Amino acid sequence: MLVKEGESRTLSTDIFLASSLAFVAGGVNSAGYLGFGYFSANMTGNVSLVSDYVSIGDFDLAVAFLVIVAMFMAGAFSASLFIQFGKRRHLGAIYAITLLTEAALLMAIGVWSLISVTHVSGVRIVGVISFAMGIQNAASTRISGSKVRTTHVSGIATDIGVGMAQMLDTNDTHAAKHIRDRLKLHGATIGSFLVGGTVGVLGYRLSEGAVFCGFSLVILVMCVRYLVRLPQR
Repeated sequence: MLVKEGESRTLSTDIFLASSLAFVAGGVNSAGYLGFGYFSANMTGNVSLVSDYVSIGDFDLAVAFLVIVAMFMAGAFSASLFIQFGKRRHLGAIYAITLLTEAALLMAIGVWSLISVTHVSGVRIVGVISFAMGIQNAASTRISGSKVRTTHVSGIATDIGVGMAQMLDTNDTHAAKHIRDRLKLHGATIGSFLVGGTVGVLGYRLSEGAVFCGFSLVILVMCVRYLVRLPQR
């Protein structure tokens, strides 16, 4: 799941990857909003809010949302550079190592939330979470050949609508199968994001920062089999 890339991957592998990571993304996004007042994975909404606050002259909030967007981009940029570095050195577990960085950040946020007695602004915390989400989205996008995007719900919903329309207008059996496979992948991604969001809200209400530790463990479980032996390509 975290070794093969692009066309060498199966549909079931991509669905499992998308479902697992979208579950984490949805949960972290919802828990982060409930705990700190900002969405960490909703870049479409965050960019729109930058425009809104600039238009009404509230530049402090505009900058806050811009920082969150910038941190997401920085996470994606850093992950991509790290993956390229690992691939040049033929590290078969480079994707697992990259996602382990996300897990470490989420664990750190969870532990800090549980033990800290000082106040840190929501923008700073959600900025770190957004950085982690950028890492996740870059890793899933690159390993799947851009088929899996775990935080891009707007684009996935658009693809589902387009795919459903295409299904009504094709007599090509091969094309129809390709469209159905894509719809299954996108449907699993959105469904898992929704379930994760629900779990994130309930988890934060019950345990506050510990919920981030829980989502970190989901990523760790995904990665551990690849980290034990560090397969070489």
